[in-house]
Amino acid sequence: MYTDIIFDFCDVLVDWRPRRAVEGLFPDDVLDALFDRHDPFGFWHYDILSDLGWSEEQVLAEYASRHGIGEESGGKVRQLEAYAAYFRRQRLALAGMLPGMAALLRDLDAAGVRCWGLTNFTVKYVDAARELFPALNILRDVVVSSAEKIHKPDAEIYRRAVARFGVDPEHTAFVDDKQRNADAASAAVPGLTGIRFVDEATLRPLLLGQ
Repeated sequence: MYTDIIFDFCDVLVDWRPRRAVEGLFPDDVLDALFDRHDPFGFWHYDILSDLGWSEEQVLAEYASRHGIGEESGGKVRQLEAYAAYFRRQRLALAGMLPGMAALLRDLDAAGVRCWGLTNFTVKYVDAARELFPALNILRDVVVSSAEKIHKPDAEIYRRAVARFGVDPEHTAFVDDKQRNADAASAAVPGLTGIRFVDEATLRPLLLGQ
């Protein structure tokens, strides 16, 4: 059915849990503040900027500035320390591959289906994941947002991936855990099939017909 499959990384191939990298090193209230999704300039805001190519130094400096963190900032200093520790220990946030996905990559490869990656991530993180989880090296190439300075669902990143990989969109699927990203892929590249990832058991028959 498909000659090529392009995979997202986080929550499709890789189980990414950022808090796991610093759990136990800092009090819960410090980590709650750092990872607060309601903070417009918290971890999740800067994670997007990291994916767009900001350096770790830029992120930490901007985080400190936005939060008014100085030597007399009390608990906020601990948040900045926790963020810096996250960058030092971020490989620990890569908790493993999602259930069944290593086997699916191997089975696709054995069936002659070429596998690729397209991810909102940093090059450093992608390299770490491929080192930790050998099945990811089945991916023939990976387009990484931090290197491209654009990210999904920007239409241009899908077009770049298809062009770089040299795939035929009519026989290619893109798999992402977010429906908006799957839909954006189909809209950006005529013929490309966007598939929302639920789990390996649901995905396998769509890709291998099994």
